Amino acid sequence: MGALYLIDKLIGFSSHGLSWVMQKDTMLLYAAVIFLWFKADKSVGIILAGLWLIQNIGLVVSLLGQMSGYLLPLALLLIGILLYWLSSR
Repeated sequence: MGALYLIDKLIGFSSHGLSWVMQKDTMLLYAAVIFLWFKADKSVGIILAGLWLIQNIGLVVSLLGQMSGYLLPLALLLIGILLYWLSSR
């Protein structure tokens, strides 16, 4: 995060059309990826990725386009089944 901040101050991502690199929600995604990559316990990374997904659900739906009408309910159903299965173990 510090390296990105330093590069932003030196180069300026926004002047090159990359203002999304230093947005707050993108930082949350970076933290999620770092936790998923380097930690043995993936729960923190999954929670951070889930928070990012909730904050940016409009972006995800727009990227999926027509498929989002089917994939989002299917994903929610699978998450519900997984949570039920984990709680009943």
